[in-house]
Amino acid sequence: MLNDEKLIVVKFYLHVTKKQQRKQLDRLAANPRTAWRVTKEDWENLLLYDQAEEAGEHLVRVTSAPHAPWLVIEGANTRYRDLAVGQTVLDVLRRALETRARRPPAPQPRAGLPRLDERTVLSELDLSQKLSGSVYARELEKWQGRLALLTREKKFRKHSLVALFEGTDAAGKGGAIRRVARALDPRIYNIVPISAPSDEEKAHPYLWRFWRHLPRLGHFTIFDRSWYGRVLVERVDGLCSEVDWWRAYSEINDLEAELVEHGVVVAKFWLAISREEQLRRFRERERTRYKRFKITPADWRNRKRWDAYTEAVCTMVERTSTETARWTLVEAEDKYFGRVKVLETFCARLEESL
Repeated sequence: MLNDEKLIVVKFYLHVTKKQQRKQLDRLAANPRTAWRVTKEDWENLLLYDQAEEAGEHLVRVTSAPHAPWLVIEGANTRYRDLAVGQTVLDVLRRALETRARRPPAPQPRAGLPRLDERTVLSELDLSQKLSGSVYARELEKWQGRLALLTREKKFRKHSLVALFEGTDAAGKGGAIRRVARALDPRIYNIVPISAPSDEEKAHPYLWRFWRHLPRLGHFTIFDRSWYGRVLVERVDGLCSEVDWWRAYSEINDLEAELVEHGVVVAKFWLAISREEQLRRFRERERTRYKRFKITPADWRNRKRWDAYTEAVCTMVERTSTETARWTLVEAEDKYFGRVKVLETFCARLEESL
């Protein structure tokens, strides 16, 4: 992935024999000016040399790739070692600057089998589901209380939770996030709103801007918009190449699998409303003084691309709803119903993991 993001990866494995390592430690320990560099752990590691050498050979064998090979360098002679490393880095940089490698052509796979009708994962949602005000108040209190108790359990300290909220413009992501946050201790969660990347973020691999917000154990991170922007808005608006957004599906799946492997509960929500309901909410925002800031020219522009976004969402769900990090499609035509479904899903995912 780093190579695809135009980073040059150079990997050096500096090797010495067991005899050379012992000689080097003896020399450093005998000199009063360098004796501090030799610790008890260094002598203990010397006793484990054979196991370390075997592990090193395995590491080099299984992680050496054409785009990022390991370079094994003899480390006993310091002059040779330093010159070899420096010359290699210089050569790699020269080749990168002198040759402009052509990017591979964009792949043309289909999201799945050709569609025989107009049915999609979104069109099959039952958007008519509703809750009355009294039922909503009762269910909201029930599931907020359940979520609060789950996050206080001792077992949760060995886990963390990442929640991603995506959805149609005006689908109610902010309202759903607020209802989740009200059930949580303010000390254990962080809400990260995602907008256009800054210059600093553009200078790093795409996922870097999200990596740095991942929670430690016992904490929540809630993303209002997420790394799926690459296969949604960036895809539809042409903000990245076709090669990049096709590649993003596998990168995202790999990231989420690694998170789950390390005890992170990943909850992904897509809030869906109809085209007619979106128009009604847009006009309501324009009429309501304290809501006008929520409606922007970009919202109306995105509305004109409804079909393109629908195709992108369906492909996203088909390619990234995995057993380890599945999507929850939320029928948000009725805000009460959508909020309760989000809270109920949060509780179910936590109970499943704990």
